[in-house]
Amino acid sequence: MGEYISAFFNSFLGTVNWTWKSIIFDVPWYTNYFWGLIVISLIVWMLEIAFPWRKDQKIIRKDFWLDCFYMFFNFFIFSIVISGVYKMLEMGFGSFGLTAKSLAIIDFSQWTPWVQLLVFFVILDFVQWFTHVLLHRFSFFWKFHKVHHSVKEMGFAAHLRYHWMENILYKPLKTFGVMILGGFEPEQAYIVHFITIAIGHLNHANVKITWGVLKYIFNNPVMHLYHHAYALPEGRYGMNYGISLSLWDYIFGTNYVPEDSGTIEIGFKGDDQFPKDFIGQNLYGFRRADT
Repeated sequence: MGEYISAFFNSFLGTVNWTWKSIIFDVPWYTNYFWGLIVISLIVWMLEIAFPWRKDQKIIRKDFWLDCFYMFFNFFIFSIVISGVYKMLEMGFGSFGLTAKSLAIIDFSQWTPWVQLLVFFVILDFVQWFTHVLLHRFSFFWKFHKVHHSVKEMGFAAHLRYHWMENILYKPLKTFGVMILGGFEPEQAYIVHFITIAIGHLNHANVKITWGVLKYIFNNPVMHLYHHAYALPEGRYGMNYGISLSLWDYIFGTNYVPEDSGTIEIGFKGDDQFPKDFIGQNLYGFRRADT
C-alpha cells in the first residue's frame, strides 16, 4: 500500500509542479497548455466580438464568468487533484499484467510523424464521440452531462463547462484508445491537443462557420448549436455528437442541421430548475432522484 500512496503523492506533486512551471513559462512553449488555453480563448473571443453570429448576444454573455471558471477548473485544478488516482489505477492494472503493450492492436511508433498524428487524432476523436453518445443515452451519465447542456447562451468558454465526473468516463476510454496504439503517444501530440482545444472553442463560439464541403469532416458551430437544442427530434436522445470531427455523425446517422439561423433555444427540458451555481451544478448528478 505504501508504494501506491507514494505514487499518488509523487504524481500529484508532479502535476502541481508542471502547472506552476507552465504559469511562469518554465516549460517548452509548445507544451504550455496553461497559456496556450488563454491565447486560444482570447483569439476565439475576439472572433466572437468581431463577427458575432447572434448579434443581440452580449460580449459578456450569460454565465460567461462561470464558464471561464469551469474552463480552468476542468483543465487544470481537477487534473491536479485526480492525477494521483490515475497513477494508482495504472499501477493496479500493471499488477495484473495489463500494460499498454499487452493490449496493443496497432504499433505505429515506427510510422512517419504526420501519419502518427493523424491516426492518433482520428482514433481519440472516435473514442470521444462514442463516449459522448453514452453520456446522452444513459440516464446516470446524462445527469452529470446536464451541466454542459445547462448553457443558455453559447460562447467559447462553454466548451469546457462540464461536470468533473465526465473525466471519470472519458479518461479511461481515451487511455484505452492510446493503449490500442501500443501505448504510444506521438512526440508531437501537443499539436493534436491544441487543435482539439481550438476546434472545441470554435464549435461553442458565437460565430457562424460551416467549413463548406469540409463540414462532412469537421465539426462546426452551426452543427454543434443543434447538439445543444432544447427541442430534440422525436425518438432521439441527442444529435451531432461530434467533438472535433463531424464525420462520425454522418457515418452513423446522428447528424441533424435543419437550418442555420442560430436563433434556436438551447438547453433541456426542466433546465429552469437546474442549479445556477458551480457547487449546486456539481452536486446535482449525485442526487438519488433525477428532477
